[in-house]
Amino acid sequence: MSDTVNKKLEQVSAYLDMLAEDTSVPRNIRKGAKDSKERLFGEKEALDLRCASVVSTLEELSNDPNIPLHARTLIWNATSILESIRS
Repeated sequence: MSDTVNKKLEQVSAYLDMLAEDTSVPRNIRKGAKDSKERLFGEKEALDLRCASVVSTLEELSNDPNIPLHARTLIWNATSILESIRS
């Protein structure tokens, strides 16, 4: 992988960590962020498939009516970065 892709993945990882560790975020969102990070850095699938899967999961999480605005913003930022990796 290129340095650019690695930097983007590190940024997404930081966003997912922030979500997973934020106690003001509902538990299901924190678990989804943790699971998404594990999936993103798993080596069983190609990177573009992992990114697509995580984007799908994050989009579902962002539609949760109980999610705080700051958490939704983190999800949108992570989604945007992942979509730039996929293409």
